[in-house]
Amino acid sequence: MTDHIADTLRIAGAQLAPVWLHRDGTIAKVVQAIADAAKQQVQLLAFPEAFVPGYPFWIEHTDGARFDSVMQKTMHAHYLDQAVQIEAGHLEPVVQAVAAHGITVVLGIIERPADRGGHSVFASCVTITPSQGIVNVHRKLMPTYEERLSWAPGDGHGLRTFPVGPFTLGALNCWENWLPLARAALYGQGEDLHVAIWPGSVRNTEAITRFLAREGRSYVMSVCGVLRREHIGDHVPHAELLRERLPEIISEGGTAIAAPDASWLVEPTPHEERLFVVDIAHTRVREERQNFDVAGHYGRPDVLQLHVNTERQASVRIR
Repeated sequence: MTDHIADTLRIAGAQLAPVWLHRDGTIAKVVQAIADAAKQQVQLLAFPEAFVPGYPFWIEHTDGARFDSVMQKTMHAHYLDQAVQIEAGHLEPVVQAVAAHGITVVLGIIERPADRGGHSVFASCVTITPSQGIVNVHRKLMPTYEERLSWAPGDGHGLRTFPVGPFTLGALNCWENWLPLARAALYGQGEDLHVAIWPGSVRNTEAITRFLAREGRSYVMSVCGVLRREHIGDHVPHAELLRERLPEIISEGGTAIAAPDASWLVEPTPHEERLFVVDIAHTRVREERQNFDVAGHYGRPDVLQLHVNTERQASVRIR
């Protein structure tokens, strides 16, 4: 008989507001959330997309496509300044908190990596474990719509899975969860616990969370952020203009968790800032795989195969 404790995992989605466009302030909030989760014996904690330092909500509301706009240049320069440079150690407080509390963390960041010249940003999903620190940095394959005015396209290097307790963890950013081949890349590596990170909207999570669970016969946790006009601090360039242009509810949340049979463990929940904590059991995955296993007994690799390029793309290779 499978040991009950070894078969279960306590997971949580952190539906919080960042200290918007302030890297160090938001990192401090991440560290506090990890400590709060530890008090509830959480073993896996996930944060929204682009949580550090925040999602570029201004683009949609301030004529973001206007070429050579002084306002857009000012906002972009500030965004790059507050972005995360992993090589500079910006995430070290989070890595230390993860190790101290024994919690695996999935964290959405805006990354400004040195291997792409250091002046472009990517929406990256970072996985951090207590024993190994940062084990994965997945750069969003394709920014969505107006995001392309800010973020660069990523690569396949981060399309990987990792063990966490009895589960195999995979994660994707926002709308790339709709990409069948990106999902297939994770399914084929044994994923049975999927984390989908989002800026925050019930309309994004109410359908796809259950769909992913049903397709993958996996647990799926969609994690969203919240942001209101009151969160636009004076440290943000053009703060008064943004308070005038952006809606009162900028990002409503919508965090949700589905079981492998697509039943709700947490229905999409707007507005609340809190940790959504549930216990999951791997036996439920094994039960649902009895009649459908997309990369296993129901797959036909002799007919259909996916080839994934996991090479990290760099602007310059010096030998």
